[in-house]
Amino acid sequence: MDATRLDYELPEDLIAQAPLPERAGARLLCLERAGCRIEHRQVRELPEQLPPALWVLNDTKVIPARLFLYKETGGRVEFLLVERLAEPEPGVEQWLSLARTHKGVRAGMTLRAQPDVLQARVLEVREGGEVVVALRATEAGGDVAGAVSRVGQLPLPPYIRRAPDEADLQRYQTVFAQHAGAVAAPTAGLHLSDELLGALRARGHELAYVTLHVGPGTFAPLRSADLREHPMHAERYVIPEATARAVARAKAEGRPVVAVGTTVVRTLEASAAASGVVTAGAGRTSIFIYPPYEFRVIDALLTNFHLPRSTLLALVMAFAGEHTTRCAYRAAIAERYRFFSYGDAMLIKGVG
Repeated sequence: MDATRLDYELPEDLIAQAPLPERAGARLLCLERAGCRIEHRQVRELPEQLPPALWVLNDTKVIPARLFLYKETGGRVEFLLVERLAEPEPGVEQWLSLARTHKGVRAGMTLRAQPDVLQARVLEVREGGEVVVALRATEAGGDVAGAVSRVGQLPLPPYIRRAPDEADLQRYQTVFAQHAGAVAAPTAGLHLSDELLGALRARGHELAYVTLHVGPGTFAPLRSADLREHPMHAERYVIPEATARAVARAKAEGRPVVAVGTTVVRTLEASAAASGVVTAGAGRTSIFIYPPYEFRVIDALLTNFHLPRSTLLALVMAFAGEHTTRCAYRAAIAERYRFFSYGDAMLIKGVG
């Protein structure tokens, strides 16, 4: 597939810069995959849009992964923590990170936070801005996670043109977030409030969870015209035994399996890629889903509206079809839906 087929024109004022007052107050474009039949609803109406189904959610938790650390010379370096690699000794954690600075960093360099509660020693400098650092809490009795929480910033996406505020600490996190490790939120899940989750259960829907720690690759632009040549960052995931059983049970009973977000799609489809069956366990996936693709697990998808020429839009086109996706995005723009992480949602259902 040529990357230009993922292009579309989006008015800049439709890029949501802040969340709505209520999670479930967002608009919901309901899309039938056959024939591009569209209904305009609200997210709070989700329980009535499908027969009793299995909804699979990503319970990863976003960490304050953006750190501003200082060299001994006073120069500032911005680090984005990507993945914890090891804990070689108590109170020390090794992290893969991305570094941004005017004059670069080198192995052996030591940097400190302000206030001085966290120290970083550069262990390795790789290509593409990747840096392996050893983080150490400098206060007696402190730990790395606590120090990072004190000095780190929530890593809002680059298209949100403001610094994170107190409201983001809650709203750029799902209400069911459990396992810390993501540098971006699984944004489809941001729409689901505790009340809406209860309404889904009351309507006969079942909820299950996976964990995929979303990495910075979710914002990485496509680097080649041919999608087959785009390198995907690997991300860690965990599928609990209860979730694997729930998927198998739903399939056997003919109930739809609904992925809440593209990260859930990638987790389930990566697990089932070899055998066709979702299996419990932990792993890493760099699966890149784009047209044409035969989906083995999911029957419906709740998702936000994604950036042009992005891997996320490619996944949506693979599931809904290129023509149907374009039809839906044209309708969303015409109706002035809000786009991207803090934007409105789309429920894609029906046979392809």
